[in-house]
Amino acid sequence: MPMSKLAEFKALEAQLAVQLQQLDGLKNDAALKQEIEFETQLRALLAEYRTSLKDIIDFLIPRTLPAPWPCVQTPRSRADRSSLSATDTRTRVKC
Repeated sequence: MPMSKLAEFKALEAQLAVQLQQLDGLKNDAALKQEIEFETQLRALLAEYRTSLKDIIDFLIPRTLPAPWPCVQTPRSRADRSSLSATDTRTRVKC
């Protein structure tokens, strides 16, 4: 059975009163005041250095992994090659 408009209005009004009390409580919360101050200072720094939160997050947490350093293969020295068997054709890998 649907609520009457008056009953719906009173229910919403009661919810709003509770939320307003919660909001007033948060306005006086010292931790919230610290967070707001931090955010204000952070946004000022971001503006000063002409960057965004997304830029900072991308710097701290890259979405792609950096390319690995390439490994360089160098042939063994002549002395090393002479000590190997004829079937051993490995090369050294420096990384």
